[in-house]
Amino acid sequence: MATKAAHKRLTKEYKAIVSSPTPYIEAHPSEKNILEWHYLLEGPPNTVYEGGQYHGILVFPSDYPFNPPSIKMITPNGRFQTNTRLCLSMSDYHPDLWNPGWSVATILNGLLSFMTGDEPTTGSITTSDETKRKLATASLQWNASDNIRFIKEFDDKVEENFIKIREREEKNKEEFLKKQQSELQSKAKESEIPVIDLSKLDPEDRIRYLAAEQNKSKNSGSRNHHIVYYVLAIAVVLGFFRVVN
Repeated sequence: MATKAAHKRLTKEYKAIVSSPTPYIEAHPSEKNILEWHYLLEGPPNTVYEGGQYHGILVFPSDYPFNPPSIKMITPNGRFQTNTRLCLSMSDYHPDLWNPGWSVATILNGLLSFMTGDEPTTGSITTSDETKRKLATASLQWNASDNIRFIKEFDDKVEENFIKIREREEKNKEEFLKKQQSELQSKAKESEIPVIDLSKLDPEDRIRYLAAEQNKSKNSGSRNHHIVYYVLAIAVVLGFFRVVN
């Protein structure tokens, strides 16, 4: 149970977070226990975490701010083990380094900064950048579908996540169509064949058209290989006759 001092301090910090939000960070105390806070970190732009949404928990001691909280991350992220206490200078692993002047915002800013680096610590893991990007892409769906604590603590974010996922899928489809259209235009210039606007075709016709184009490319490549082999055969025969003569 929180002391009066801890309750007063955490209430004050929550009001400060609401009135002056910190970029890429959101946090609030649990309704039933002011010592348990749930946070969300948004993956910063131009990092392998861009587009990611990372849910975690801070558990404060009853005598906060005189001692630091434990820090855990719940969402799979590729940087930290999930549901595991993290060893950081502002966590309960290092009460000797703790500064009572630090706040929830200070702690989460420090966590986000450490996350985007590659320094090892207790609770950290090593994965490839590709893995981190894949987990960042999957994080919205995972939180909204599989993370029970997220669904409970950030119920307003669940539908918002699904909307973002649909928007991202639509954007990916548009980018794919643009890429396919660009490739068709390049081929059309080479062969002087009129270009079909893929965006005007229904999905089934689009699939049939792209499949036909792919088969044409394969057949064309096969014909080109036959011509190359034929030319090489002629060259070998001519070389043989020159040697004989």
